[in-house]
Amino acid sequence: MTDQRDLQSIAESVGAHIAEGDLLAKGLGVRLVEIAPGRATAVMTVRPDMSNAAGVCHGGATFTLADTAFGFACNAHDRLALAQTCTITYTGAARIGNELTAVAEEVALVRRSGIYDVTVTDQNGKVVAVFRGQSRQIKGQPTIGAGSFTP
Repeated sequence: MTDQRDLQSIAESVGAHIAEGDLLAKGLGVRLVEIAPGRATAVMTVRPDMSNAAGVCHGGATFTLADTAFGFACNAHDRLALAQTCTITYTGAARIGNELTAVAEEVALVRRSGIYDVTVTDQNGKVVAVFRGQSRQIKGQPTIGAGSFTP
């Protein structure tokens, strides 16, 4: 039987592997700050090159932060999981210089299908986006690396 310490250790190993391999997230400066089975927190500082024509954070950057936290959370069980569907609702604008935090939480995991909610807030705790993702576990393990990916 696997105890809670083992599950946490597995989640941390998954987090390290994903953080190293997700080149888009690395390029945007997304940092994993917490991971546990079915849960993850990631942060990103909004840079000028992440702005849109209105001078606020591009929705794609916010989506990527939320999607990255979702990816950490749904893979934290060390079963390779990919996004099946995702939706996001923007509730406010993020500004250049804001530090955004995305907290992903597992709502349900039934066999190979998972549902995760992600809340993105700024450094003042203002919600700027709410994301829901559905994942599907496939053959492979994140800790083994990309070679285990078989869609």
